[in-house]
Amino acid sequence: MTDRPSDHQATGRIEITNRYWIHKDDLSEDFIRASGPGGQNVNKVSTAVQLRFDLSGNTTLPEDVKSRAARLAGSRLTLNGEIILQADRFRTRERNREDALNRLISLLAKATEKPKPRRPTKPTLGSKKRRLEAKKQRGQIKKMRGRAAHDG
Repeated sequence: MTDRPSDHQATGRIEITNRYWIHKDDLSEDFIRASGPGGQNVNKVSTAVQLRFDLSGNTTLPEDVKSRAARLAGSRLTLNGEIILQADRFRTRERNREDALNRLISLLAKATEKPKPRRPTKPTLGSKKRRLEAKKQRGQIKKMRGRAAHDG
């Protein structure tokens, strides 16, 4: 995932994996003031980036990838179907922009991986025997909790 922004500017396509890509037009950026480090410029310069990716309006990704991406995005997905990523780890716009884009690419790349189907298994004979033996022992312990018998 070492995509350089210069690669994206030439083609207008951002590669997610070998098979999947997104349009640069599906992204929008807003620059906001960062809450983190910034030195003398912290209250003057808007270095944090808010990257928006229009997931619902995207035409290059298949529906199953979109649904997995929506699930992975969680609270970062808006009601309009946009994924919003905020990056303010660095002091420069360029590094924050690159950070947000790389995070989006890794999220979408993870969404392209199909989950392994679960195959139900049956308990082994040994585990069944162990379970029944544990139940018998527990029953014996509970049986001993009764009142003490009087000898008369």
